[in-house]
Amino acid sequence: MKRALLDVNVLLALLDSDHVDHERAHEWLDADGTAGWASCSITENGFVRIISQPRYPSPISTTEAVELLARTRHESNHEFWACTVSLLDPHSVDRTRLHGHRQITDAYLLALATAHDGRLVTLDNSLPLSAAHSATEEHLTVLK
Repeated sequence: MKRALLDVNVLLALLDSDHVDHERAHEWLDADGTAGWASCSITENGFVRIISQPRYPSPISTTEAVELLARTRHESNHEFWACTVSLLDPHSVDRTRLHGHRQITDAYLLALATAHDGRLVTLDNSLPLSAAHSATEEHLTVLK
């Protein structure tokens, strides 16, 4: 099993007990998360930005969000992955496979997971595996 790079929505689902997908995310983690998880600057910043917005259904302060994420990283099998691939690198991302602005971040995260021989875990089923060069089915997990 590969270490899992959790996208922002999966992080939100895992760490917000009121999230609509909280149970589904925890079921996945219990059954399939034994290799540990990873985060990167994009997913960490996105988590803090979204969960601290006043319009978020269960908002918390920015300080609380940072502390929650830091505590979760410290208390679990976590690895931080630096954002070392580039969306502009044709060896990492196949831009011809991107069909809209909503796929940009997910394609980047898939390329990052592939570069670390990990897997991207997401709730989004619209990302084509072919968006990241060298990605295989074991590099992408879509929670159902």
